[in-house]
Amino acid sequence: MATRNVAILMFDDVEVLDFAGPFEVFSVTSELSKGERPFAVSTVAEHPGAVNARNGLSVNPDCTISDCPPPDILIVPGGQGTRKLIDNSAVINWIKDYAPTAELVLSVCTGSLLLAKAGLLEGLEATTHHQVLDLLKELAPNTTIIENQRFVDNGKIITSGGIAAGIDMSLHVVGKLLGTAQAEQTAEHMEYKIGNW
Repeated sequence: MATRNVAILMFDDVEVLDFAGPFEVFSVTSELSKGERPFAVSTVAEHPGAVNARNGLSVNPDCTISDCPPPDILIVPGGQGTRKLIDNSAVINWIKDYAPTAELVLSVCTGSLLLAKAGLLEGLEATTHHQVLDLLKELAPNTTIIENQRFVDNGKIITSGGIAAGIDMSLHVVGKLLGTAQAEQTAEHMEYKIGNW
């Protein structure tokens, strides 16, 4: 089994659990795996140096959008910082450039706004944090917005609701790629209620 590169986009005012939840799921799955690690997880920012996540958490991303390994799984988390990134052509173009070659593109919470801006939600179903459903509708008028659902799987593009829903989506992806038993093992290790996803 080849190791999949998981790239998690980082930016100022990123919601902590939006990136830390998926980071934990994919990292724990690799940690528990016997033999080859199924995932190599990296955090990626536009520029070198620390990113100031929500509530003052300082995080040092592993690489930048110009030097990160090509992602097999691209994760775009949310948070207040997405509002500025909507108009950041460098980041939006990075998402656009890597989405076609990635096996999966995932968003957590308002990360879906960036997927919409990159044109990746056209004709699909999507969800996001319950407080920004209307904004997603504005940015993605040709997308069917799904409410009250933890995540929406379109095959290659998967969006999740707010914050903790990113954990559910990530466990779903582990099950999708490696089998339900592997996902259940990860959830049990994390003491995460299996019924949530």
